[in-house]
Amino acid sequence: MPAALRLIHPAPALAVTLLSGVLGAILLGQAGSSPGWRLLLTAAAVAGSQITTGAVNDLADQPRDAVSGRGEKPLPAGLISRPAAVGVAAAGGLLQVAASLPLGAVPLLLGLAALASAVAYDLWLSRTPLSALPYLVSFGLLPLWIATGIGVEVARVLPAVPLAGLIAAAAHLANTLRDFDADAATGSRSLGQLLGRRGTRLLAAACLAGCGLGVAAALLLGGAGLISLLLGVAGLVVVVVGSLRERTLWYAILVAAVAWTAAWALATG
Repeated sequence: MPAALRLIHPAPALAVTLLSGVLGAILLGQAGSSPGWRLLLTAAAVAGSQITTGAVNDLADQPRDAVSGRGEKPLPAGLISRPAAVGVAAAGGLLQVAASLPLGAVPLLLGLAALASAVAYDLWLSRTPLSALPYLVSFGLLPLWIATGIGVEVARVLPAVPLAGLIAAAAHLANTLRDFDADAATGSRSLGQLLGRRGTRLLAAACLAGCGLGVAAALLLGGAGLISLLLGVAGLVVVVVGSLRERTLWYAILVAAVAWTAAWALATG
């Protein structure tokens, strides 16, 4: 069980699921509805997609992880077998589909599209100059997936689509910095490798700046209250502090994503 949990990358999986639940609950509150079974199923579907994405990522990277000595990962360390890892990935996909079916065709298809993009990253695009593209696609679809899943108007989340894509791209670039040397040793040609450490940090900062400006515009146009402003500032502070070290920037972005999502949703209600 511990190896299976490590296989699915629990920190980002939990963060994305939490972000989805927070956004869904706020949107329902703005629409005058209480969180119910649709929100639970939507969050479960998102969690299933994260389980599959994490497991497929480690399955695809197993040969390279073995060569680069990534002993902290469960597959090269021999803590979980490859068939068991395939089972974990399949279980995540089944959870996503089972949770999505009662919600209707649109959230089911949006979720599958987001998952397909993520799996394409795992199997192929992660080591190419297009490595950031699946993050833009999958996380750009996430607000639409949540809105249709819980049954609120899609128009309420349209401004969040580019913002979610930008912060996800920044998270990807920050993650490449954490694994920069290991990826270089295995011949990766990802966007981060092509840009180099400095270029990657600059592009990540530019993505965050774009997202921050978008959130700021939403807060101002929406007549943000005190709570929204505090959440917006908190996300900014976390990013500034986290950017001081390459290995903390990625986690800071995840925290900021939750804070900014909540701030935007409250201000634009």
